[in-house]
Amino acid sequence: MTFKTAFITGATSGIGKATAEILADQGYKLILCGRRADRLERLKEELPTEVHTLTFDVRNQAEVDEAVATLPDHLEIDVLINNAGNAHGMAPLQSGDVADWDAMIDINVKGLLYVTRAVLPGMIDRNNGYIINIGSIAGKEVYPSGNVYCASKHAVDAINQGLRIDLNGTGIKVSAINPGLVETEFSMVRFKGDEDRSRKVYAGMDALQARDIAEIIAFMLSRPAHVNLADILVLPQAQASSTIVSRK
Repeated sequence: MTFKTAFITGATSGIGKATAEILADQGYKLILCGRRADRLERLKEELPTEVHTLTFDVRNQAEVDEAVATLPDHLEIDVLINNAGNAHGMAPLQSGDVADWDAMIDINVKGLLYVTRAVLPGMIDRNNGYIINIGSIAGKEVYPSGNVYCASKHAVDAINQGLRIDLNGTGIKVSAINPGLVETEFSMVRFKGDEDRSRKVYAGMDALQARDIAEIIAFMLSRPAHVNLADILVLPQAQASSTIVSRK
């Protein structure tokens, strides 16, 4: 199974950006998506491959559909990497911010659905493709004050399983990678720019880096057609669960 073009959401930073860099080095054509056009354009200039950028908010179905419809006909999307996702706030359910809940559900769940639905018809027509959903350890367990974020990532886990069933027999692979602690902008977003609190998340341990996950994505894409790494949980060596982390 040979893939030529990858569509990556959330490509402006973290896992999405690292994946773009690795796949570009492997000769993939890239469609990079995000909300920050300036970052997308800088990344495009840095990468040694054909790159198309799409600026849209995954929460807006009309924007998603319009952006995908603008792609040139010669770009057939072989790989969809649903990487866009965020955590907003961390509070017990009884004191949670409804706006934070809406953001997590809209981005992590509905955004993934909108993008997948927009991209899938071409894959189905060609009977070929690969969808990789970036989940989280939070989709496998629940931790204190993680309520709605964990629920959104449990939904990603369910969608991943359901999509694999729905597409069985089509020639399209569906997989998920569920990382533990990855040192990206994730905590800065969750804690709304609180640098001290964000640094403490990764203090005293060797967290995963975005490139660690990107390398696993590249490995998954390199497997033979009959092999599907359907569901991978990836943790730093120091992490045993969401709440059990050995720190120096």
